Amino acid sequence: MTEIWIYTIGSVFIVSLVSLIGILAISMNMERLKKGLLFLVSFAAGSLLGGAFIHLIPEIFKESEHSEILPFIVLLGFLLFFVLEKILHWRHCHVPTSKDHPHPLAVNNLVGDGFHNLIDGMIIAGSYLVSIPLGIATTIAVLLHEIPQEIGDFGILVHAGYSKKKALIFNFLSALTSIVGAILTLVIGSVLANTQEFLIAFTAGGFIYIAAADLIPEMKKETDFKKSWLQLSALVFGIGVMALLLLLE
Repeated sequence: MTEIWIYTIGSVFIVSLVSLIGILAISMNMERLKKGLLFLVSFAAGSLLGGAFIHLIPEIFKESEHSEILPFIVLLGFLLFFVLEKILHWRHCHVPTSKDHPHPLAVNNLVGDGFHNLIDGMIIAGSYLVSIPLGIATTIAVLLHEIPQEIGDFGILVHAGYSKKKALIFNFLSALTSIVGAILTLVIGSVLANTQEFLIAFTAGGFIYIAAADLIPEMKKETDFKKSWLQLSALVFGIGVMALLLLLE
C-alpha cells in the first residue's frame, strides 16, 4: 500500500505542476500557440479515448461481480461531467481567451477548475488502487489533457485582470486540490471494498465525455484539409500511445 501512496501522490503532484505551463503562453506568439494547441487537443482526445476504451473499461469487467451495473456507472460518469459543466460553468475550453473567444469570470473558473482537479486526483488514485500500470496509463491521459486545459485557464485569469505572476500562482493552488482528492480516495478505497471498480467506471465515462463533448468539437472547427489530416493523425497517435502502454501490464 505504501508503494501505491508514493506513486499516487507523485503522479498528482506532477499533474499539478502542469498548471505552471502558462509560462509558455507568456513568451509565445498567440497565433502560434493556438495552432500548436489545436494538434495537442487532438492528441489529448486520442489519449482519453484510448485510456477509456483500451485500459479502463476492459479493467472493470475483469472478474467483476457487478458487470450488469458497470455500464450504467460509465453512463453516470458521462452525465455527471455534463452536469458539472452546467452548474459550475466549468468549460474544458482549450483556446486562449480573446475578444472573439471570451471565457467565464475568473472566480467561476477557479472554482470549477479546483473541483475538476479534485476529481482528477480521485481518478488517478482510484486507478492506482486497481494496479500500478493502470494508474500510470490514467496519469498520462490526464496529463496530456491538462496541458491545453491549463494554458486556457491561464488565459482566462490574465484576461480577467490578474497579473501573469498572480495567474500562475492561483492556477497552481487550484491544481493542488488534486492531492486532496487523491488522499481522500486512497483512504476511502482502503476501507470500502469494491469502490475502485465503480470509480474506474465513472472515470471512463468522464474521459469519454471530455473527449467527445469538449475536445473533438474544438477539432471540428478546423476545415483546412491538410490540418484536419494532421489532427486525425494526432488523434490516432494518442490512441496508439495508450495501446502501447498495454505492454506495461
